[in-house]
Amino acid sequence: MQISRRIIHTSSSTVNTSPRTNNFHKNLISNPMFHSQIRKKKGFPKMMEGTVRCSANDVPLSPISFLSRSAIAYRDSLSVVYGDVKYTWQDTHRRCIKLASAIACLGISRGDVVATLVPNVPAMYELHFGVPMAGAILCTLNIRHDSAMVAALLKHSEAKVVFVDYQFLHIVQGAFEILSKTITNLPRLILILECVQSAPTIGESVSTFGNLEYESFLASGKLDFEVRQPNDEWDPISLNYTSGTTSSPKGVIFSHRGAYLNSLATALIFGMGSMPRYLWCVPMFHCNGWCLTWGVAAMGGTNICQRNFTAKSIFVSIAQHNVTHMGGAPTVLNMIINAPPRDRRPLPGKVRVMTGAAPPPPQVIYKMEELGFEVTHSYGLTETYGPSTVCSWKTEWNALPRDAQAKIKSRQGLQHLGLEEVDIKDPVTMKSVPSDAKTIGEAMFRGNTVMNGYLKNLEATQDAFKGGWFRSGDLGVKHPDGYIELKDRSKDIIISGGENVSTIEVESVIFTHPSVLDAAVVGRPDDYWGETPCAFVKLKDGCDVSDKELIKYCRDRLPHYMAPQTVVFEDLPKTSTGKTQKFVLREKAKAMGSLSKARTSKL
Repeated sequence: MQISRRIIHTSSSTVNTSPRTNNFHKNLISNPMFHSQIRKKKGFPKMMEGTVRCSANDVPLSPISFLSRSAIAYRDSLSVVYGDVKYTWQDTHRRCIKLASAIACLGISRGDVVATLVPNVPAMYELHFGVPMAGAILCTLNIRHDSAMVAALLKHSEAKVVFVDYQFLHIVQGAFEILSKTITNLPRLILILECVQSAPTIGESVSTFGNLEYESFLASGKLDFEVRQPNDEWDPISLNYTSGTTSSPKGVIFSHRGAYLNSLATALIFGMGSMPRYLWCVPMFHCNGWCLTWGVAAMGGTNICQRNFTAKSIFVSIAQHNVTHMGGAPTVLNMIINAPPRDRRPLPGKVRVMTGAAPPPPQVIYKMEELGFEVTHSYGLTETYGPSTVCSWKTEWNALPRDAQAKIKSRQGLQHLGLEEVDIKDPVTMKSVPSDAKTIGEAMFRGNTVMNGYLKNLEATQDAFKGGWFRSGDLGVKHPDGYIELKDRSKDIIISGGENVSTIEVESVIFTHPSVLDAAVVGRPDDYWGETPCAFVKLKDGCDVSDKELIKYCRDRLPHYMAPQTVVFEDLPKTSTGKTQKFVLREKAKAMGSLSKARTSKL
């Protein structure tokens, strides 16, 4: 099945997409009389005399156009660096055309889904252009999924082809075994080897499956292939499954238009000028790398790819490649600030870091800037193409102490230029909450960088868009200056004795303790209070602190009802994008039973 305009244009009539019909429509919409009649029928203002809408002034927006421009403007500049592998923008442009040609030769048509299970290696970057250039829809799967989840997502997306990195071949093999029990036509598998790899065991796996190896497959493509541009800028460019921090993943559909706008907006709020050098720490499978897979191409930058990383390798890469920009969840930033001195390197210049995926504790921002990084905080969801807001800095804040600046930077701010509006609203009345930094409402979005919808889930799409806004499920407040600040997920807020407890606020205090490396707070059931805060904490190596000491530390800095009454020391479960899986911790807290009941039983 294809994800076509028929699926996602729920408010439009069925469109015949045959070439003959498309030509008819193109001729029709270029006729001024047609537009005049339609606008009059729909009650639009009268068009100015002399205007004509045609191919000269109306071209569907798509980020794949960035590649052809960079191939000219930055022809011999480095586009991709991965160890000893280096490509220029001319190289990347040619490789992506041949990749698109080879994909099309497999019989892939417009609207077909092509899946990937690939880390941040050059092939993954090329697939972000090659797949949509073939008219297909890119579905990037989380490399931390197991075979059962991969099988479920391949089935749900109806992927016709799957590109898999050799490191995760066993995962796809397991997924195929599961799929073979219910379907007969398995996706075509194309294996991506390490750039210098030629292990016989890998080769045997390819031949066993009767499939193809990536470089050979790419080489079979033709350079004279005619790129399949979208017929409509609202056509899907990618399918991104949510990370599943609160429930099972949903298939979020991105459009060419939304990807184009968010790519440019993200590069803009990130302060990317011409030819940045971007270090890939954000997974490209997550919201298409926050749309910077395309955004870096727009700016003619260099993509520094890395299969995996440590704090030490980040410092080495920054020094070796003169990195100017990088991104990462607060977990990545936490890794950097806690790196031992032997692993650190002096920064060669200003390094801008965009953080998101989870609210960053002010303490983490403060420590990053002490090291010389310049932190930009952005907020968004898969449903908003990743980054959608930014805490735009005001010059008057420069006079504030550094810790106060970090606290402000941890706010989510306001919408970027690609989005129409973000607001904090009462989810029932849909009225904006007062700008008092106290009244809690739901963060909602409206604009061109909001998803088309959830694949095969019209009910969930309609619920998400109820009231004409996208409902995020995140709770927050609005400050007097109009900037928003998140307080919690609606599912994470703790109600203790009738009081709302923001887990984000409690976590921010715990993070200031010098012995704490990571922390997450959830509600523990309580027969008397309803719920009480329960903190799961990971300590820094060599540090020791008791639960009583940590509880007292919080009680000295928070209202007592907000302070944790339970502390559990253990590693925190994470998604591949650095988000804490709080649903796992909630189940653990629930299994502990009521705290009041436990105390009573000890008396």
